[in-house]
Amino acid sequence: MYIWYLRLVYAACVLALCVVVFGAYVRLSDAGLGCPDWPGCYGHLVLPADDAARASAQAAYPDRALEAGKAWREMIHRYLASTLGFLILLIAALAWLDRQDPRQPVVLPLLLLGVVIFQGLLGMWTVTLLLKPLIVMAHLIGGLTTTAMLFWLILEHRRRDRRPVLAESSGLAIVGLAVLVLQIALGGWTSSNYAALACPDLPTCGGEWFPSRADFSEAFVMWRGLGIDYEGGVLEAPARVAIHYTHRLGALLATLVLGFLGIRYLRDRRPELRRAARFVLLALAAQVSLGISIVWFGLPLPLATAHNGVAALLLLATLNLLHSLRRTPAAV
Repeated sequence: MYIWYLRLVYAACVLALCVVVFGAYVRLSDAGLGCPDWPGCYGHLVLPADDAARASAQAAYPDRALEAGKAWREMIHRYLASTLGFLILLIAALAWLDRQDPRQPVVLPLLLLGVVIFQGLLGMWTVTLLLKPLIVMAHLIGGLTTTAMLFWLILEHRRRDRRPVLAESSGLAIVGLAVLVLQIALGGWTSSNYAALACPDLPTCGGEWFPSRADFSEAFVMWRGLGIDYEGGVLEAPARVAIHYTHRLGALLATLVLGFLGIRYLRDRRPELRRAARFVLLALAAQVSLGISIVWFGLPLPLATAHNGVAALLLLATLNLLHSLRRTPAAV
């Protein structure tokens, strides 16, 4: 039974990463409300194919024009996410049924099931609350949390014969992870408020090192009530500048912390830590390059989608380094 559990964990981890990347593509291509209802799409589980059925579906939702391309992107994302949820349900069930096996973790798979159920609710609220930025950001974090937990289960399996030692410097990796999670949340807030191009130049913002017109008082209001359609954003330009500028500062901090972390263990005597540090530095370099390119080239969709995908890879690389530290004896 354990081997089937393990196969499902590997498959679910790959699928979770695909769901995160495709979800970013859906959001960035303005298809987040491609289906105005949930869980169906214009009242159907499969978008109607013929003109008469589409006209009937459109009549049921006259305030939201039916755009087949956007609707299909949203529905494909839902199909993938539903498949992922089913796999995680099977993982939790197998973990519980095989709980007497000493190799089998139980607590984390059950927690993972709880996370993915809540993630499903966030997906519903993303649509029903009309792309409310707080919900969209939480949905992104939930998707990455799901991916990270699956990846952690894989790491636990691969290194299960090693006793946790909590090396003397693992605190730095924990700080790096915390800074990265905060930066990812800022990225989700930037994207959901359509502030990715609020500063069109680099390294300055609107020709200033500190943008004088930035409105921080409006930039981070988490809740603005119900019934507001956030598609396209509702903030004025100064608030979007403040969000973008904060995200840049966060990127600088994350680069410094993770760069220091990677270089610190790149020089370590232990080959496993050196390898893990290389993955962190490679993912970090790719992410910084993508962030700069997005501004320079005006937010092209492929680069913006890749920016989300590499953020996920950077998160997994940081988790791998942290796990390596916990499972690798201190150098003597």
